[in-house]
Amino acid sequence: QVQLVESGGGLVQAGGSLRLSCAASGRPFSSYTMGWFRQAPGRERVFVAMISRTGGTTYYADSVKGRFTISRDNAKNTVYLQMNTLNVEDTAAYYCAAKATVRVATLSRSSDYDYWGQGTQVTVSS
Repeated sequence: QVQLVESGGGLVQAGGSLRLSCAASGRPFSSYTMGWFRQAPGRERVFVAMISRTGGTTYYADSVKGRFTISRDNAKNTVYLQMNTLNVEDTAAYYCAAKATVRVATLSRSSDYDYWGQGTQVTVSS
């Protein structure tokens, strides 16, 4: 098993930036494909970005492509989500997720992941 704890959320003005972190503990972090999802009030949880075990493969939702960057530091057991040029529509609770994988795979569905953090709130003001 792996335990995930997100941090870095907060209130930011439109056009600003935030960097989210997700610290993992438990099984070797490099065993996991990692993803970020977000959920706005009254809406379903949606995919934001994912990164393969080594960091060599990334994949983004169209809505964040070019603005958000996912990365990981396996030595620190941490995955990051750098969010730039934020807009009001980015307001949501952000969750990191983990899936133990052997091969590189593009995992973009909530059901693809086995472990979830508790979430961190990002609020973008206009």
